[in-house]
Amino acid sequence: MENSLDITPTLIAAKENSRNNAEKRYGFVLVLGSAIVWSFGGALRPFISGNDDWAIIFWRSIWAALFLLGYMLIKEGRRGTVQLFIKMGWPGVSVAICFAIASTCFIIALAHTTVANILLMQSGTPLIAALLVWILFREKISLPTWAAIFFVILGVAVMISDSFSGKVSPIGDTLSLIITFVFACATVVTRRYAHVRMIPATSLGTLIAACVAGCLAGNLWVTLPDMGVLVVFGGLNLGLGLAFFANGARLIPPTFTALLGVAEPLLGPIWVWLIHNEIPTFRTVIGGLIVLIALLCHICWMIYIQKSVLVKKTPV
Repeated sequence: MENSLDITPTLIAAKENSRNNAEKRYGFVLVLGSAIVWSFGGALRPFISGNDDWAIIFWRSIWAALFLLGYMLIKEGRRGTVQLFIKMGWPGVSVAICFAIASTCFIIALAHTTVANILLMQSGTPLIAALLVWILFREKISLPTWAAIFFVILGVAVMISDSFSGKVSPIGDTLSLIITFVFACATVVTRRYAHVRMIPATSLGTLIAACVAGCLAGNLWVTLPDMGVLVVFGGLNLGLGLAFFANGARLIPPTFTALLGVAEPLLGPIWVWLIHNEIPTFRTVIGGLIVLIALLCHICWMIYIQKSVLVKKTPV
């Protein structure tokens, strides 16, 4: 009887640890899914014939907002949806502003620089996220994670080295840096306030972007084929990606979230190559392989650590 009482707390701790690991795996799948969904953004934009970026931002944001609102209404009901908006507080508002800025800057940047440059610039998100959690919250970052961040940046440097020809887009590069910074901020806030549901925040962010774009657009009229692409561009590419991210980012550490997000700049140029025949250079391929290997090694290390902890806590 005494032995069973001694073992019971250990069993409870093991079950709790197992549940936490299951949540982390679920968060891993969702965040990776968001990066994959978002990676199609650069390939979808060329299918839109309209040239008014603000009109594109408006309709993309509207369809994303409708998707997210519909998702919440189906899952939470009308009363539950209202409560989610009320309870999100300032963390939700800050995340909403971050996503509004990021989605707006992405479309405008596409008019000034290449898809590859925008997406590859975003690969700096893990480093910024790691620095933010260390500076603001003094959270320790493991050596393997720092190593993964280093090799990700190295791979990106190799990938963009072909573009060091003097042709620089100050507007495009600045907007890309802004996207990287605000996305890192949203990642950190989402994880830090994991108890706050961020789906309403992402919906609010798309509505903010739509309001700003609606005021600045010269003409909101678009052709029927363009509207069809915008439904996919907004509802699925932006809305579904935001839903995946908001649900998954609160379950895993922000640095790990940012590392998984590198799948977006890694896959983005590949879709553009396959769909629009923009052939990547040799350095782009080599740099992409460095990034991919770094991410895979870090993911394998995380899985190994989780299993080791679970084995140690499980009673014999």
